[in-house]
Amino acid sequence: MATASQPLRGKTTCKKIFWAVFPHACFILSLVIYAFLGALMFSHIEGSREVTLSEEYKTFLQNLTYLARRLSDNVTENEKMFKNDIRELFNTADPVWFINPEDRWSFFGSLFFCCTVFTTVGYGNTYPVTRIGKYLCMLYALFGIPLMFLVLTDMGDILATVLSKSYNEFRKLQSKIQASKLCSGSTCSKRNELKSRAQSKIVINEPLTIMEVLRSQSGMKRRPVKYRNVELFEMLIARENENTQPVRNKSMERWSSCPELAREKTVSRVIENFDKIGKELEKLDVPIVLMMLVIFVYISCAAAILPNWERNMDFQEAFYFCFITLTTIGFGDTKLEHPKFFLFFSLYIIIGMEVVFIAFKLGQDRLIVLYKKVISFCAEKKMPSKKIYPK
Repeated sequence: MATASQPLRGKTTCKKIFWAVFPHACFILSLVIYAFLGALMFSHIEGSREVTLSEEYKTFLQNLTYLARRLSDNVTENEKMFKNDIRELFNTADPVWFINPEDRWSFFGSLFFCCTVFTTVGYGNTYPVTRIGKYLCMLYALFGIPLMFLVLTDMGDILATVLSKSYNEFRKLQSKIQASKLCSGSTCSKRNELKSRAQSKIVINEPLTIMEVLRSQSGMKRRPVKYRNVELFEMLIARENENTQPVRNKSMERWSSCPELAREKTVSRVIENFDKIGKELEKLDVPIVLMMLVIFVYISCAAAILPNWERNMDFQEAFYFCFITLTTIGFGDTKLEHPKFFLFFSLYIIIGMEVVFIAFKLGQDRLIVLYKKVISFCAEKKMPSKKIYPK
């Protein structure tokens, strides 16, 4: 029977793991599909648009040609004036004039644009030009941003659970090390002996029936009353546990004989998992300094990797770019030249936004506690009473 039940237990465990992971995988898969569909849509709309030479572009070329001809051989005298004229001329230029739509709006470039839309980063160096592209961008952001926030909240629960458990285990290990330093060998051995004696008094090897308990009362009359009551109470609890155990087995047999009941129970648990989104993040309580250290290490790792394929970046520039991206500021002054690597970098952005989101949530909680203390202090402080002087 034991060998036959092992495969069933293995299947049950796999099903539990599957239904536990299913809500998280559903959110992530929905976001990935949404990003790929948006990339296909924008690459078709913006990448296939016709490039027409507008009157502004023709005027820009004429002015640029005029400035180039006006530059005399004596460059040193007219250099400052020429730089000012060139700067003013290029300030009026539209960046779209110098971009090939097929190169900018390839599949990977469009995927880069979609990720910057629903993550609310918005670098500004890639944007839709056509009217239908602008309308679809608004509609795409309208549904993509809530989906992204849902994924952030769901993944935030996982990271919050990992962080809280890791921090609690670290605190337990730290307390054990401190206790071992403070506790000497003789006192620790005495405490262990007392604990073992106390545990040996509580353990009951075989639960007794009610009749056996009543029969044993005649032999227990010589003992003090308090010991008789304690032993009787422990025997009754052991007997009650023995009676309740077969009921659980019968219920399990009922679920295995009727798969519909087990399926309904599993579905209800999955629905409860959807309802618990964001609960673990609310219960997270770790030092804010620890989160700042995690953010610094996380950004530093990416800043060390990015210059390997982005040759125009060094460590400091990559660190600045990652911070501006993860905080969703997105100035656009520093950009990626190889959007194909963004498939890896997009995963980095999602996880990094989770970490920054948790840090902001902890900072918000600390600020709320600080404001409460300040308001309580101001409320408890007695205000000076006004003195009324006679006229």
